[in-house]
Amino acid sequence: MTSSKILLTTSRISNLEIDSLSQQQKQQDSPPCSLKWRKGKLWVKRVEQVEPLELPALESKQWIKDCLARSPVQQICLDPALGEKGLKFWADASEQAQKQVYLRIPPHPKLPRKPSPRWWLKRASDWGATTLLMLVLTPVMLGLALLVQISSPGPIFFRQWRVGKRGKLFQVFKFRTMVADAEERHHEVMGDQQGLHKREDDPRITPLGRWMRKYSLDELPQLFNVLRGEMSLVGPRPWALYDALRISPAGRRRLKATPGITGPWQVEARSKLLDLEAVNNRDLEYLRGWSLGRDLKILLMTIPKVISGFGAY
Repeated sequence: MTSSKILLTTSRISNLEIDSLSQQQKQQDSPPCSLKWRKGKLWVKRVEQVEPLELPALESKQWIKDCLARSPVQQICLDPALGEKGLKFWADASEQAQKQVYLRIPPHPKLPRKPSPRWWLKRASDWGATTLLMLVLTPVMLGLALLVQISSPGPIFFRQWRVGKRGKLFQVFKFRTMVADAEERHHEVMGDQQGLHKREDDPRITPLGRWMRKYSLDELPQLFNVLRGEMSLVGPRPWALYDALRISPAGRRRLKATPGITGPWQVEARSKLLDLEAVNNRDLEYLRGWSLGRDLKILLMTIPKVISGFGAY
């Protein structure tokens, strides 16, 4: 029995035969890792050297999904050292197995650990305002969905893994503004760009997508994320995996907070400020001085910024 055929789901070791998988089914996106199960959580950690009872790169996402679906594990906690491909590999498998998946991040002593009454009021305000916006904007969203469908081949919606509250990974919803294979070409287009991965001359953006981005229309489906409790109307920027992993380890503490559709970066700087640490520090300043009044101010500032297309591309 080799270590590539085991998965630690209980105190016993289960031997799982995977030699029969076709070459097309096998994946090499997960680096060597060790698995530890404790109190309903599966901790996935990258290892540099494979020791006995540690797992090398697991070979089939479907195989992992089936194992997770049959296991008592409720949450999967991922080591940032797994890298972007490894995190996506495990996040996709966890989603298919209907398990919650988290990015392991350090605690932030200056951010509240338990929801306060003000936080519940913010959540209730989000739900009420979002429900009203959905009723008003549904015809607009249906029209945009039709335009996306007929303007270029591919799905109507774009889904991407983002880091949410307490490091929980979730799929953000947007109208698709790029060609269908944009995600596969992401690093080819961005190259070694140091700041936020945004380019005004991004060749993947469609003509309709460029217009939608200018007025932030592509972000309207994120209202679904707000209703699901994954986002807020106002909050820090929701980091994509390729950006979140390039933040300093200390800066990742900011990822404990619930992200928002709009926030201080969107109304004060947006694409004029692309330095990762500067954007992160601005979000931390917002969180330290958070109030419902400030959220309302940001919402009111968002309206003229959207109409003018401020810093959007």
